Amino acid sequence: MSWPASRPRRLRSSAAIRRLVAETTVAPRQLVLPLFVAEGLNEPAPIASMPGVVQHSADSLLRAANQAVASGVGGLMLFGIPLHKDLVGSAGTDPAGVLNRAIAAVVAEVGDATVVMSDLCLDEFTDHGHCGILAPDGSVDNDGTLQRYAEMAVAQAAAGVHMVGPSGMMDGQVAAIRASLDASGHTDVAVLAYAAKYASAFYGPFREAVASSLEGDRHTYQQDPANRREALREVALDLAEGADVVMVKPALGYLDVLSDVAAVSDVPVAAYNVSGEYSMIEAAAAAGYIDRQAAVLETLTSITRAGADLILTYWAAEAAEWLTG
Repeated sequence: MSWPASRPRRLRSSAAIRRLVAETTVAPRQLVLPLFVAEGLNEPAPIASMPGVVQHSADSLLRAANQAVASGVGGLMLFGIPLHKDLVGSAGTDPAGVLNRAIAAVVAEVGDATVVMSDLCLDEFTDHGHCGILAPDGSVDNDGTLQRYAEMAVAQAAAGVHMVGPSGMMDGQVAAIRASLDASGHTDVAVLAYAAKYASAFYGPFREAVASSLEGDRHTYQQDPANRREALREVALDLAEGADVVMVKPALGYLDVLSDVAAVSDVPVAAYNVSGEYSMIEAAAAAGYIDRQAAVLETLTSITRAGADLILTYWAAEAAEWLTG
């Protein structure tokens, strides 16, 4: 029997050859580790739905930040959980609030050894759990929320953050934040825009991680999982408003969207490998159904292959060690 002159299996015959011709490579510098810090803790508190992930105390946060930097990760994304919440999320703009104190502490600890990022949203700080302030009828007040985001951006920049991550999906949020940062003299603080954030079922464990107060859903301001073209409109708006990085969230269920965004974006593209995606693999690995390390690395490779330049993932520090080990 005759065969074609080129046989693809020749380039799969050994680990060395496969490594040599691999089209997609994941590097530690592309990985961003989300970290949760909770006010009032003296030691880390495990998050039951996310095995291996914790709510940090102020001290354990710094230890985790140092360990992540030592592993070579590209960035840290900080989330704060306050003891007290209110209608307008006052703790989010309080310079002494848990997130702003954490930013200052981490920046003082690691300096420019990695990129310190912060979540810029009100959901962790409001007693109703929505990403913005509410109008009298109970709907989210888009324009009123933009003012709060502008104030949060300045507070986080004053704490020393390198990059803010507005995640609320308010119309005009990037423009409002950019204008506020520039007007306050923080022109070097970058904006990572959650440009295509879907109203996903895969955020469940995250709600536990941030002690969310949400009742109901966010379908009126996050994207419908059925819509693909809409993501490109959202990305185009954020790019026009000055986004330095655009992000697709979640990652695995939206690799088609991620590929679309990567094809049109002239700035780096991020993807958030979200809590539900993390917990599913952890659960399957704990049950012995899959090889944990292989599944994690395949997941990160698939997200990179689809077009992500950087990935927010709870495996960031561990995966970085595997990739360099």
